[in-house]
Amino acid sequence: MSTLAHTMMTAARPGDTGLAGPGELDRYPYANAANATGQERAERVSPVWDGPETDIGRVGRRAAGSRGRGLHGQLVQQLGQMIVSGDLGADRPLVPEEIGQRFEVSRTVVRESLRVLEAKGLVSARPNVGTRVRPVSDWNLLDPDIIEWRAYGPQRDDQRRELCELRWTIEPLAARLAAGHAREDIQQRLADMVEIMGHSAAQGDTMTFARADAEFHNLLLQLAGNRMLEHLAGIVASALHVSGGASGGCERPVETSVGQHMRVVDAIGSGDATAAESAMRQLLAAHGENGGQGAGTPVDHVVPAPREH
Repeated sequence: MSTLAHTMMTAARPGDTGLAGPGELDRYPYANAANATGQERAERVSPVWDGPETDIGRVGRRAAGSRGRGLHGQLVQQLGQMIVSGDLGADRPLVPEEIGQRFEVSRTVVRESLRVLEAKGLVSARPNVGTRVRPVSDWNLLDPDIIEWRAYGPQRDDQRRELCELRWTIEPLAARLAAGHAREDIQQRLADMVEIMGHSAAQGDTMTFARADAEFHNLLLQLAGNRMLEHLAGIVASALHVSGGASGGCERPVETSVGQHMRVVDAIGSGDATAAESAMRQLLAAHGENGGQGAGTPVDHVVPAPREH
């Protein structure tokens, strides 16, 4: 085993998934809530949001565990999920003062969080109008956060289908292009990732398998020699993360997947563009069948913890 493969395998911690556990769905530690006594938390009364629409008050505490993220990242995650799920519909006004009061955070945290959501196309802030939720047509649907929020919300079937279709468009092409580039260093790293996948599959180590799988597909897009394709690596990583199959770290890794990845590496190494494209299509077809991509697939996963923003 190469030094790179050994380092990645020993550094990965299967138990550290970065996802909230089943018992953490209702734990959302805003402000000093984590330090409050049980009696103080029980006696705290949530502020009432003015106006006819009270959806934000109703769902304000529903979110993934913070996993040590700051208040800013937590609030972005919470409001983003609420917008993408439809709990906060298009043109819904968002009053910073009310948000700060509801979630017990400072005006600065609210302001910075709304700026992040505005950059994602979820909200708009205009003078004399205030901050309002924007329609879906304005969202940056290629943003990794929005991809995850959609994939774990009511639009999960559409999101996973769309991700699968997008991967079918870009990854076979990337494999074809990669076969024409003699980047031995990246080809070796591709082989290393397959080796790691093989070892982790044999041990049932889903986390290491998922990390190596994501790195494999990221490297493939780098090897294609097309900077626009390489720019889509984050989307592919998000697709793997929310796919629901072994590649997403949700089930026991499948041994056959290792062989399918190796066929892609072999075809690229031999410079056979047609074979590389075909091998990638076979890999995606198998992943689509086993990865829960079909419509109506039940989703019992937890929304990932918020990223740092």
